[in-house]
Amino acid sequence: MSISLHGVGLSHANGQVALRDIELRVRPGERLAIIGPSGAGKTSLLRLLATSLRPSAGQFELFGQQPWQLAAGQRQRLRSRIGLIHQAPPLPPRQRVVTAVLAGKLGQWSLAKSLLNLLHPVDAQGARAALARLDLADKLFERCDQLSGGQLQRVGIARVLYQAPELILADEPVSAMDPLLAGHTLAVLNQQAAERGVTLLASLHAVDLALAHFPRIIGVREGQVLFDLPPAAIQPGQLEALYANEQLQPLPASTPAAPVCVQIPRC
Repeated sequence: MSISLHGVGLSHANGQVALRDIELRVRPGERLAIIGPSGAGKTSLLRLLATSLRPSAGQFELFGQQPWQLAAGQRQRLRSRIGLIHQAPPLPPRQRVVTAVLAGKLGQWSLAKSLLNLLHPVDAQGARAALARLDLADKLFERCDQLSGGQLQRVGIARVLYQAPELILADEPVSAMDPLLAGHTLAVLNQQAAERGVTLLASLHAVDLALAHFPRIIGVREGQVLFDLPPAAIQPGQLEALYANEQLQPLPASTPAAPVCVQIPRC
């Protein structure tokens, strides 16, 4: 089992309850989309799975280990098996794209190799191959501050693909892309995860993209899991309950899924 959560809760230092009694089991190689309204707890759940946040209650196992019972060094080695894709990738503006992608291996390289890579890319071809999967090979030696928001998100994805982790956690990885490019990028990410047997969890605001690209959907509202189903089993009423008080519109008929609703992301 890649991930096991039993009765997990999370409360922030200010007393705000972010997650309540979460039950979740994820097998190696599964691919899940986490959907729900803003403030539902999607990002908190991903940060907890990344061991950035410590649960306030319940049992949490990752790769068969309980992260918060490990020594700090052991927990850090556990984290090196996780690839994080951020909504706004933390890429230094003056850094070259090749260096940003190769940074995916810093947790696996020696200190000497990591320092050498800052002076001269040690695997430019590997970085180019990761970028080519996302149609960005021509940006290899450009600076990050010369890229658009959507291009930066794809660089962040390329970095994780180059890292080749066992678990990928993606927080709104395509939010800065137009719908066509977002769909293509999610297709590439899912294909790479499936081919490598990597476990993938991604939070998404675009429900149509989640239904089209992921075989398992987790609906989260007010820190709780409302449903955990394959796309074809999700009923319109379940999405209406998930996004109550959110702006909704009918799902386009061309989308390969049952007639449901799609959230319109707020600007």
